[in-house]
Amino acid sequence: MAERSTFSSSISIIGTGNMARTIGALAVSGGNTVEIMGRDQAKAADLAKALGDSATTGQWGAVPAGDIVIVALLYASVVPVVAHYGDALAGKVIVEISNPFNSAGDGLAHGEDTSIAQEVAKVAPAGASVVKAFNTIFRHVLEKGRPVVFIAATTHRPKRAWRRSSRASGCARWTSAT
Repeated sequence: MAERSTFSSSISIIGTGNMARTIGALAVSGGNTVEIMGRDQAKAADLAKALGDSATTGQWGAVPAGDIVIVALLYASVVPVVAHYGDALAGKVIVEISNPFNSAGDGLAHGEDTSIAQEVAKVAPAGASVVKAFNTIFRHVLEKGRPVVFIAATTHRPKRAWRRSSRASGCARWTSAT
């Protein structure tokens, strides 16, 4: 279990799958409060309950409580969901974690001239920042230890927020691509 830190954050996770569960568990173990939001309210509530007393369930489509919003969805849903939340994400640090592989698994599902994070930035409201993280780490690796978390962002504000929360969540080792 990660040592509790003075760098705690409020984190909302949109998604209820394996990565949402694993990242949520790390965040809670690090002393962060976590809000789980999902289209299936029962699944979101079950995940929040499994994460413990520091986790709550948010209403799908409502303003996320967290300063950091982790979008833990399959790549095809990420941009539409961020667009759906719209101004509710203003001022938030949006963490995009997807891997957009094609169905054959031998290439990207989109052109090489963009990324899902770049597409998220296009639909995110003014004042929101986008971070790309966790896309190079499988769930089972996160569950076993303190891996290096690669992050990419175009400004320092989201990097600082993400570093604080990642230190608190047990992913203290990180490196920045920019």
